[in-house]
This record gives sequence, structure tokens and C-alpha cells, in this order.
Amino acid sequence: MARNNKILVPEARAGLDQLKGRVMKSKGYDVNMAEPDNVKYEIAKEQGVPLKKGYNGQLTSEQAGKIGGPIGGNMVKEMIKMAQEQMMRK
Repeated sequence: MARNNKILVPEARAGLDQLKGRVMKSKGYDVNMAEPDNVKYEIAKEQGVPLKKGYNGQLTSEQAGKIGGPIGGNMVKEMIKMAQEQMMRK
């Protein structure tokens, strides 16, 4: 699946991938830290969404949200937690 999402700082991609892997591993998913993006296939299988490698234009917005929501939502929660901890230290 192509990465169509653009991040503001492209150099941060590796850090975001590490965060994704760490967060999803803490949620109980089997994550290959070398390829943390593959956790989406495990989530899709759990949700009954027919996600496959390559083009997935047949997916509805609802199906895509069932996959991306848990990943992105948990990443945002972790980033907020990290920011709060950093603010407490200052």
C-alpha cells in the first residue's frame, strides 16, 4: 500500500514508525519493529476488512477508518502523554 500521507518533516518518518511499532506492541499486537506499518494487516484481519498489499481502492471510508483509527488514535494518545510528561519536567 503506497504511503499517500505527507508528514510535515519527512526526516521524522523513522521516528513515527518507531512510535507506531512501540505503541501497537504495547496494545498487544505482534509488531515487527523493522516493518511496524505491517500491523495494519493484523488489525484489518481482526476487523474483517479485506486489506491487501498494493491498491485498496475498493475499501470504503468506514473500512479504512476501522484500520487507521486504532493505529492513529493510539499514537496520538501516546504523543499527548509524552508532551504532558515533558511539560511536567520543565
